[in-house]
Order: sequence, then C-alpha cells, then structure tokens
Amino acid sequence: MMLNSDQTEIDLPPTHSESESVFSDCGHAGSVEEAGGVGLCAPSRMAEQGEAVKKDLQHLSREERRRRRRATAKYRTAHATRERIRVEAFNMAFAELRKLLPTLPPDKKLSKIEILRLAICYISYLNHVLDV
Repeated sequence: MMLNSDQTEIDLPPTHSESESVFSDCGHAGSVEEAGGVGLCAPSRMAEQGEAVKKDLQHLSREERRRRRRATAKYRTAHATRERIRVEAFNMAFAELRKLLPTLPPDKKLSKIEILRLAICYISYLNHVLDV
C-alpha cells in the first residue's frame, strides 16, 4: 500500500484485543443464525461503543490522544512508508547532484556533506567564470 507523504492517520486505537472477535461484545457469541441472521452488531450498539471510546479519550490531553493514535501498528506502518519514500527521494536528489559535479576519478564515492561542499565550490567557480 503506497501512501502520499501528506496523508495522516486519524483512526482511534481499537477497543478490543486482536485475539478477540470484533463482534464478541455484541452479545452474540454463537453463529450468524443466533445473531438474527445478520452477523453484525446492531447500529445502536456500535454507536454506544463509539460514544464510550470518545468518553474514555475525552479526559486525555491532546498530546496523550496523539501519542495513543501514533502507537497503533497501522499508524507506524504508514509513517514508516512515508519516511522511506522521503529518504529515497532525498538520496535520488543527492545522486543527481553528484552526477553534475566534476571529480577525478569521475566515479569517486562522495559522502552527502562532500557532495554539498563540492557543489558550493563548483557553483562559486562557475559564477567566477561568468563574471570574468
């Protein structure tokens, strides 16, 4: 799943454990037929659960709510993906800049700070050549 770098997660953490069924607290632990053939919680029950979660989180500070949201696996995965894309773009930009800089030998490996310093020197040199 690819995410844009400007996407953020706004999901609240789940109110049940992973080993627990999503519908286990609906009062229908049996089969779909026992649940009236629907297999899902009634909308009013789901609304009650959502309200309970909101009430539980209302007493928390804004920072604590943000910290809890960021603790979810979904958020961490999305953040790691965005960060990986950002770092890859950063490295590609350095590689492109490196190709434009003259060095001997031409394939000499340079660190990022060396690339920046050499680019500064090279741009200064080109400005000097144009001024003369």
